[in-house]
Amino acid sequence: MSDDKGDEKSDKRLNNLVAVTIVVITVFLAVCKVKDDNIVQAMQRAQAVSVDTWNEYQAARIKLHVDENALATLRLLESSGSVNKELAAKQAAEYEADIKKYEQRSKETMAKARAQDAEYDRLNVFDDQFDISEAFISIAIAVAAIAALIESYMLLYLAWVSGTVGILFGVAGFLGWGWRVGFLVQLIGT
Repeated sequence: MSDDKGDEKSDKRLNNLVAVTIVVITVFLAVCKVKDDNIVQAMQRAQAVSVDTWNEYQAARIKLHVDENALATLRLLESSGSVNKELAAKQAAEYEADIKKYEQRSKETMAKARAQDAEYDRLNVFDDQFDISEAFISIAIAVAAIAALIESYMLLYLAWVSGTVGILFGVAGFLGWGWRVGFLVQLIGT
């Protein structure tokens, strides 16, 4: 009779530990999910700005190319002698000014686009951290549930290890630590 009470007490203790484990890591996972969603939104914004800026860069480069061709054509016409020299010089000056403007604009938009690409990459590190956190916490929840079903403290300890790894990556994401486990990202990434 006393063995049954001891087993029952042990089972209750295990179930209580599993319940507390699941509550703690689930709450942490929920908070991480909110932060991760905000990071994803910032990544989407950075990517949209990057795409728009690269389009602006391409437009400036096309305008530059058109003006360079127009200036070359004008110079060719000037050499034929059948063009009003004063009007051609005025038009050439306008083309040259536009060329300088588009060269400068190209440099500026390229720098802006690269900065947005870098911002996306910077945020992606934290997104990966939260993804890894979510994966390890999900594993911990599943293993803890199985630990309760088969009454195994060893599985509960494994759940705690997995949950701890998940929490560490979540904390790293919140604190902006640059932890990146490349092999895990490659394994679970695209």
